[in-house]
Amino acid sequence: MMQSFQQDCIDLAMQRFRRGEVDRRTLLAGLAALGVGAMAGGAAQAQAARKLVMVNWGGLANQGFGNFYGAPFVAANAGWTVEQDSTGPSAGRIRSMVESRRVTWDLCDSSASSSFLLGGQNLLTKIDYDVVKKENTLPVGFALEYGAAPYSFSSVLCYDSAKFPQGGPTSWADFYDLQKFPGTRLMRRDALATLDAAQMALGKAPSALYPLDIAATVRKAASLRRNAVFWNSGSESEQFLRTGEAVMGQIWHTRATVLERETNGRIKFIWPQALLQAGIFVIPRGNPGGEGAQRLLASMLANPEPQVGLLTLLGNGPTNPRAAALVPQELRKNNPTDPDNARVQVVLNGEWWGRNYQQANADFIDAVTG
Repeated sequence: MMQSFQQDCIDLAMQRFRRGEVDRRTLLAGLAALGVGAMAGGAAQAQAARKLVMVNWGGLANQGFGNFYGAPFVAANAGWTVEQDSTGPSAGRIRSMVESRRVTWDLCDSSASSSFLLGGQNLLTKIDYDVVKKENTLPVGFALEYGAAPYSFSSVLCYDSAKFPQGGPTSWADFYDLQKFPGTRLMRRDALATLDAAQMALGKAPSALYPLDIAATVRKAASLRRNAVFWNSGSESEQFLRTGEAVMGQIWHTRATVLERETNGRIKFIWPQALLQAGIFVIPRGNPGGEGAQRLLASMLANPEPQVGLLTLLGNGPTNPRAAALVPQELRKNNPTDPDNARVQVVLNGEWWGRNYQQANADFIDAVTG
C-alpha cells in the first residue's frame, strides 16, 4: 500500500515518543498541528455548538488533546468546536461524499494536485481570500484557488557518503550517472516528484521545469529500472539506505533528516533541486460547517507558533513567513522553507500534476515494473 507523507509523519512522531526523544505534551502538540487531535470541548458543549470536522491521515484522533490548531480557533470563536477525523480524506472519498450530497467533512488534508483535480470537477469550495489571508503563507504554490497550505515538505536527494569518498552527488544528473556514481538507486513507486527529478536530469532548467515531458521523463526513470529499488512508505525508504541496499535515493526530507542524525552524518542529503511541496488543505463543496471552515483554515495559516512546533517534532516546514524568525538556529538547516534552503529548491507544480497525474503515474508504473 502506498503511504502518504501525512501518514508517515504520524509514524515518525510515534517512533520518537516511544524512544523517549519527545515527551507526551510535545507529541500531542505536534500531532495536533498535523491535524490529528480529539474534539475540542466536552460532549455537552459539542451538542450546543457549531462543529467543524477536520480530516487527516492518521489513526490517533482520540489521543490529540493538545490541539494547536483546533483549540486556538475554539478559544477565539465562541460557539464552535473542532472535531478530528483520522479516516483519511482521499480524493475518492471526497468525490463520493459531494456527489451523494452526504458531506460530513469541513477541512481535509490533501495535496496541491488533488486540489486542482477536485476543484476542476466542482467538488471543492474555492478559498475565500478575504478571510484566508494570502500573506500568511508562501507566495508561490501555497495559496491556491481550491486550497491553502499550513505546512510543507520536500523530496530530496539522499546518499551514503561512505560509498563516495571522492564526493557525493550534487544534482539529479548525478543521480542518473551510474558510471560516476555506481550503485543501486532508490525511488518512490510513484511518478510525482520522481519525474520532476528526471526532467532536471535531462537538462531542463529548474526555473523552467514545467510542463514536464511525460514520455521523456518516464524513459529516463525507466533507464534505472535494473539498478533501482522502489519504496512505498517512509520507513521503507529509510531501511533501504540504512542497510546499504541502495547507495542514494529520492526520499522525503523528514526521513533524510533522521538518517543524517542517526548515522552521525554518514548518510547526507542536499537541498539543491529538491522538490518543495505544499501541504494543502481543501474544503469539500457543501461542507456542513459552511464558512466556518474558511475561518479555521485562516487560523491555521495565521499562527506561526504551531507550525514551528511541528518543525521541532517532525521537520515539516512552516509556511507562515513570520515563522522563519521563530525557528531555533539548530533546526534551520533542516527546515525546507528556511530562506536559504527554499531558494535552491523547485516548488512542485500542483496545477500541472492535477491535470496530468493519472496518465503520468500509469505510464511510470508500467515502465518501471514491466
